[in-house]
Amino acid sequence: MKRRKFLKSLLALLGSTTLVSFAYPLVRFIAPPSKKAEVKRLSLSKGDIPAGEAREVVFNNTPAIVINRPGKGYIALSKVCTHLGCLVEFNKEKARLICPCHAGEFSLDGKVLSGPPPKPLAEFPLRVEGESIIIG
Repeated sequence: MKRRKFLKSLLALLGSTTLVSFAYPLVRFIAPPSKKAEVKRLSLSKGDIPAGEAREVVFNNTPAIVINRPGKGYIALSKVCTHLGCLVEFNKEKARLICPCHAGEFSLDGKVLSGPPPKPLAEFPLRVEGESIIIG
């Protein structure tokens, strides 16, 4: 094999590899997903979360917290802060959710009370059936 033919073949191979490495992610970005994401349900016992307490769970690969608000009932919120994505912590004494990164504070309803978060925490659908709390 002559040097010129070898270099042409090598250049064609590298060019094809480069083209595929840029084209594949572009096609995956533009094309819609083939299946709808399955929404899973999570079931908890009401006895696991007494009034004024919270329980951390993972719902559809998202860290979440289920809070039993005295006089208001249960709520399921994402633990991911809307500012930079840190995980908020439940503070029982202050009855608030606090982001440790930049001191953002949220009410137990997920609304922003102070700090840099631009919007409230995401809320997951929740219903109470008998002695069970069903999220999703």
